[in-house]
Amino acid sequence: MFQEKIGVRAIRVALGVLAGSAFAIASAQAQNAPQRVEITGSSIKRIQVEGALPVQTITVEKIKQSGATNVAELIQALPAMQGFQIEAIAVGSNSGGNVSASIHDIGASYTLVLLNGRRLAPQGSGSTVNLNAIPMSAIERVEILTDGASALYGSDAIAGVINFIMKKDFKGVNIEATRNMPTKSGGGRNWNGSLTVGYGDLEKDRFSVMASYRHDDQDQIKATSREFGKSAYVPFKFEGSNYIYDRTSTAAIPANVSVTFTGGLPAIGFSPYLKKNGNCPERNFVSLNNTATVQNCAFDFGSTVEIVPESSRDSFFGKASFKLNNEWTASADLAISRLDLTARIAPNVAPFTVPTTSQFYKDNVLPHLTAAQAAAVRAVSGNYRTYDWGTRDSRTVTDSSHFVASVDGEIGGWTVGTGATWSKNSIDELYTGGYMLNKEFRDMLTNRSFDPFAPIGAQSEATRTLIKNSLFNGSIRKASTQLTGIDFRGSREVFKMAGGQASIGLGADYRQYRYEQKASAEADAGMIYNFNASPAYDMKRSSYGVFGELFMPIIKGLEVTAAVRYDSVGGIENGLTKTKMGDTQSASTYKVSARWTPTKDLLFRGSYGTGFKMPSMLDIGQPLVNNGFTATSWECPTNLAAENNDLCRPGKAQYNQYSGGNTKLKPETSKQYTLGFRYEPSTSFGVGMDLWDMKLKNAVSAVSQQQAFGDPVKFRSLFTTYTEPSTGTTYWAFNSLSVNIGKSHYRGIDWDIIGRHKFDFGRVSAGLAGTYMLKADYTKPGTDNDWTHSMNYFGINDAVTARNLIRGTLSLETGNFTNTLTMNYRDGYIDADTAVRKEGDKVNTQIRIKVPSRTTFDWQGRYNYSKNLSLRVGVKNLLDKDPPLSLRASSGHQVGFDPRYADPIGRQFYMTGSYTF
Repeated sequence: MFQEKIGVRAIRVALGVLAGSAFAIASAQAQNAPQRVEITGSSIKRIQVEGALPVQTITVEKIKQSGATNVAELIQALPAMQGFQIEAIAVGSNSGGNVSASIHDIGASYTLVLLNGRRLAPQGSGSTVNLNAIPMSAIERVEILTDGASALYGSDAIAGVINFIMKKDFKGVNIEATRNMPTKSGGGRNWNGSLTVGYGDLEKDRFSVMASYRHDDQDQIKATSREFGKSAYVPFKFEGSNYIYDRTSTAAIPANVSVTFTGGLPAIGFSPYLKKNGNCPERNFVSLNNTATVQNCAFDFGSTVEIVPESSRDSFFGKASFKLNNEWTASADLAISRLDLTARIAPNVAPFTVPTTSQFYKDNVLPHLTAAQAAAVRAVSGNYRTYDWGTRDSRTVTDSSHFVASVDGEIGGWTVGTGATWSKNSIDELYTGGYMLNKEFRDMLTNRSFDPFAPIGAQSEATRTLIKNSLFNGSIRKASTQLTGIDFRGSREVFKMAGGQASIGLGADYRQYRYEQKASAEADAGMIYNFNASPAYDMKRSSYGVFGELFMPIIKGLEVTAAVRYDSVGGIENGLTKTKMGDTQSASTYKVSARWTPTKDLLFRGSYGTGFKMPSMLDIGQPLVNNGFTATSWECPTNLAAENNDLCRPGKAQYNQYSGGNTKLKPETSKQYTLGFRYEPSTSFGVGMDLWDMKLKNAVSAVSQQQAFGDPVKFRSLFTTYTEPSTGTTYWAFNSLSVNIGKSHYRGIDWDIIGRHKFDFGRVSAGLAGTYMLKADYTKPGTDNDWTHSMNYFGINDAVTARNLIRGTLSLETGNFTNTLTMNYRDGYIDADTAVRKEGDKVNTQIRIKVPSRTTFDWQGRYNYSKNLSLRVGVKNLLDKDPPLSLRASSGHQVGFDPRYADPIGRQFYMTGSYTF
């Protein structure tokens, strides 16, 4: 049965967590009465040995050894993880600190996250779980299945499964605290403390109760405290020449103006301050996107944002189990968490109308018009940055509650279990600074209480008082997703085969999701200047599934498992319109896997299966709603200008964007396989490798803005109009609509090599583990045969798939002291296609820079003072390596680097103390 010593297994798992992959080589030491357990990816309880599916395991000790301060940091550091969402994206979006997991870059919505084997409520209308909902201090281990599992779990498990298994038999009291301090000044400190209490022994006392509470605090880091991210106006050197990357904003202080004319005269834009003074004031630059008709100053918004947002988190997990009799046990799990995150971005953008009868027009616009232009003025608007109102501060409070009541036992030779789940994720988004009250701000404009054409610091004391009284402070929307469900599963041995007893597993589950969103009364009433209230939703969808699994030991050393599942997912009930959106969809999926051990040292395994994923409720039922601006500035397409030039924004500008659903969407489907081996000829050496492949079709996608603006004639139907709430001015806008047309193909190898040896001075362990990507191909949005990729290349999906992600470890145990050095490697890549200005030139040019590979080192020392007290000290990013230059213009408001691929905090020193009594 491919068994090993417990010590070998422990070392193998230790290397696995720090190397980014739990090496699935070792198994438990033979015992007189081995316990049968349920492993992620199977419904059949069996003795825990290396199986036919690639399951990585992270123990609680390895969680601590990793130095991770939260669940997202732990999971996202694994080489098998790419394509997830990070907390820093909250700076510039309404994500509220939503963080996710994504196996093999296939996507967070394709990665199923479980808590004790059961689903949690996602954040939003889809399936993506916010990892902040997982109570970190109560985790016993994490099991990661890096292969599709729809045949067992149903929708959303195409990429794999992450199962957080919580503590259940802890006895005593544990107190733990960690302090983490960056060595650079400017904030970023964090600390956490936890208390875990357990009482009772299920076997002896017939009950056990455990509760764990933890509090985390994270300080903000401002962009100006890091050289690499301090400005949106970035000078850099490329291939021996000096360039400027200009991502500054033409919503500026003092304001820029746009003027449109009758009689066919072209629209113009300019900075009155630049016209008067020949240069731009502080925090502004002469925009490198200026043209013959546009001469703007541009605001350096990058100097006002945060690199790391401020947050606090409270989490609780409790479990109570009771022996009803010798065969049956009843349990109740309760997980509660609250994340309170505040993200600060640049001061607000405030477009405003400049009446031709106003003094603002006479002083700042008219002097810069020709006589012909002055006689043909159609409309004048200003584009103002409300610097004196402060940064836009968005506070999001995310509450997660998860309750499960379950019963497990034995009956008639069956091992059975059933449970009822209630889970809810809700957010309250509040504006706490920088957003203006509509009436008050308009009154100030009308009364000329402030001058939008004055530079920073020019407002009077009386104006500052008015500014203070014109700020909005309150909730703008609340949203929640609720999951209720019930499940049943059972397994038993059914017949004897040449290799042992065959087993069967059967199960069924029912789930209902409800997604609600409602704007606050203040937002709905238009109390906030230039603000679109969030649309209201009340959507509900139910599904059920049944599955069966058969484990067959064909001969000694050869095992085959077959699983099949049927799912039915209903249409969406719209609680607001009392209508049904979309049709009921059903799917059958299957999976066949095999495990062969020709010798006790060598294992081969493989699997083949199918999967499916339902589109999110908003993908299907969302009406056309405004969802911000295009990520890139565009010139008005020629055909649209010819159609109605008055709807064009002057020069290059960001255009408003709508998004909408499609009631005709069908499920996405996949086919995937794995082939792998594990070889461990001795307790001193082990090697393993798993090749995996996933093909997806009917993917939900949309025509990208790059495609639409690149060929606006072909995609004319996707352009519409948008009217600004603040000015009443109408401009062209872009529709992003969901369609079932995309395909993707991902392939790679997960691998590991480990070695260990006991010397006179101590025990040395070393390991390398990583993921090597072979394919990261997908069709361009809106097509089913025009393929592209993101392999070490910033693709049209605004992301990069690293071909190589590697973690290496070197650990030395000497008595009570353990030292561990960890290496983290990520491939370099070709960056986004970007317009830049070469020094001395007068026109922009398009380039793609090479972002270099990144290698960082971490160190941790652990000292077990006694069996009750342990101390850890560590350093993350030991060499204090800064993020490399990146010129991407997406995924948050940070400029000059990409926070998804390089941690901006820098070197961090941390200390952890843990005491159990």
